[in-house]
Amino acid sequence: MLYADIIVDISHENLDKTYQYRIPDSLQAEVGIGTPVYISFGNGNRRRQGYVVGLSEQPKIEEARIKEIDEVIPKGVVIESRMIALAYWMKQNFGGTMNDALRTVLSVKKSVRPMEHKRIVLAVSREKAEELLKEYAKKHYVAKARLIKELLEYQPIPREFVLGKLNVSPASLRGLEQQGIISTIVEEEYRKTTYTGETTKKQVILNAEQQNAVDVICREYEEGKRNTYLIHGVTGSGKTEVYLNVIEQMIAQKKQVIVLIPEIALTYQTVRRFSERFGERVAFLHSKLSQGERYDQYRRAKDGDIDIMIGPRSALFTPFQNLGCIVIDEEHENSYKSDVTPKYHARETAVELARMTNSCVILGSATPSLEAYQKALDGKYRLLRLTSRAKNAKLPDVEIVDLKEELKAKNRSMFSRRLAEEIEKRLENQEQIMLFLNRRGYSGSLSCRSCGKPVMCPHCSVALNLHSDQTIHCHYCGYHIPVLKECPTCGSPYLAAFGTGTQKVEEAVKKLFPNARVLRMDADTTKEKESYEKILSSFANEEADILVGTQMIVKGHDFPKVTLVGILAADLSLNVADYRASERTFQLLAQAAGRAGRAEREGKVIIQTYQPEHYSVQTAATENYTAFFEQETAYRRLMKYPPKAHILAVLCVGKDEQKTEQFCRKLADRAKQFVKEKSGEYMAVIGPAKATIAKTNDFYRNVLYIKAENYDILTELASCLENYRETEKNVILQLDFNPMGNY
Repeated sequence: MLYADIIVDISHENLDKTYQYRIPDSLQAEVGIGTPVYISFGNGNRRRQGYVVGLSEQPKIEEARIKEIDEVIPKGVVIESRMIALAYWMKQNFGGTMNDALRTVLSVKKSVRPMEHKRIVLAVSREKAEELLKEYAKKHYVAKARLIKELLEYQPIPREFVLGKLNVSPASLRGLEQQGIISTIVEEEYRKTTYTGETTKKQVILNAEQQNAVDVICREYEEGKRNTYLIHGVTGSGKTEVYLNVIEQMIAQKKQVIVLIPEIALTYQTVRRFSERFGERVAFLHSKLSQGERYDQYRRAKDGDIDIMIGPRSALFTPFQNLGCIVIDEEHENSYKSDVTPKYHARETAVELARMTNSCVILGSATPSLEAYQKALDGKYRLLRLTSRAKNAKLPDVEIVDLKEELKAKNRSMFSRRLAEEIEKRLENQEQIMLFLNRRGYSGSLSCRSCGKPVMCPHCSVALNLHSDQTIHCHYCGYHIPVLKECPTCGSPYLAAFGTGTQKVEEAVKKLFPNARVLRMDADTTKEKESYEKILSSFANEEADILVGTQMIVKGHDFPKVTLVGILAADLSLNVADYRASERTFQLLAQAAGRAGRAEREGKVIIQTYQPEHYSVQTAATENYTAFFEQETAYRRLMKYPPKAHILAVLCVGKDEQKTEQFCRKLADRAKQFVKEKSGEYMAVIGPAKATIAKTNDFYRNVLYIKAENYDILTELASCLENYRETEKNVILQLDFNPMGNY
């Protein structure tokens, strides 16, 4: 006997409410996760549509009270069904509950009202309206007379005009409507979030490698082959033009396209480029949109009002009816991995969604993730290379500066002598400069020179960071206070900031180059809704000479007049307790270097580092991905790290330190028992231990890692550990497969 858990109304407040129905023998072959069904619902047995979100062999209530499913809805797979099936796949592959997964994938109804445009018209004949006008004038119903007079001359009239300029009260309008004298026409409108510039059909002539990539993808699509393609192109090789040309051919076949981008900072430039080509058929999502704007974007997609959706990983769940292609630009980016349960990776999820929708996937990067490149070498993805820059532009000249030598030469500035010389030269030539630092805030942590201890956040086990408004902030929980006068540990007055932040770099630039126009772009300057667009468009319009920023300035942007990129501290991302630190450093340096010399003028990159001999720095300077991949893969193979093996991180978070630690130890014991049962497979249990940040927001964190070569065995173990979720209700259990950083 099989039972189905059915969700009746897809809305946030009802996602947790499922109802169990019996699956009749005649339907058992047809019913699966996501199947749309008709059921008899409630005491009145009303016929309702529902979706299957779970299957079981055990009744949850008295069997006599369980009704049967009436029938499977015959019209085939609807969008909600597909998304529910995808949610189930995500639950199986990334952990978490079905409800967690459903909340992630479904563009569910929330408390968002559609935007309405209301217009007033007469509901009586002209003769009757003229009689009423005389009557209202006689009785001195001034507002009503004014409205009827206006409606006799013009109609329909916008409701806001009636309430505003005509000064008619809502009560008067209601009264006239109840008497049948006027009526209101209500039309739903989409909230405007689209690009409003001109559409140009200007075609770029592709070089041979670009054209080959387009031809391969489109030819195989027409032949019915649905592959995942990895476009590995050097920075500035014109990957976006390849995407545009493929998308053009998809749209010609009445297909729809999802384009994922890693950073909100890329949205403005990407949307503008796509919109100039495809007009108003492009929409976009990002975190700065209001709930209403986001809701409308999903409605437009579902109604077929758009062909292309651009956005971060959440755009992957756009409810398109006829999806043909998913593009993931800069596929190596960390932001494609979710940091909330289920901790899915957009790349793997896109491949599964493409399988379900008979679509293809295009991944693009100058510095592919080791996982994607390994799959390309193994033949799971099709590798397409772009080895030269578009428009015959040259790769920049890269110079590595050893900061140890600068210190010996008594240069304590954050700018090496070579970088200062080059900045001066570019300013004289009226060229633009980008200065990159992978840290926000004014300075580093505030530390005591007497006892050596930093000022810590009372809620998290991290140091507070100094900001230019003389406050110290926790970048994890948001806690902030004015700068202290004395050390909270020893009482010494000798507190000083260590390290460098973007604000401090901005001030140093202005001091050293007082005539330069400087812009800063980091998490602090981009809090407002349109701040990204303002800063990027200002720099693109040459309203500034120097752009100082964190990693958001170095990814994917194309500024033709930028001829110098300065990387101020390459070691900041290298000296991190994370097995991906070398890969991240290589990617950041290569991407940063790629911003220089993207047009006719030659580019220069200066990398400042204390470790000039490190292979990440050396290979990034020459943009030699293959050399980096070989060296890094050898290390990963030796240490059994992805992509040569898989890791499951098990994080336990709770208010009670002892209970959290005990629960994590209990899970570790079960994991070790599981490993013994799988004696023929390579598996290793590491921990449990306190997390790197052992406390955030007054929650204690303990972590456990399990390594295995077989991913399916890890998912099996994850299901086993999740059975313990209910045994300690005061501790939150989070699972993360192949985490993007250490906990």
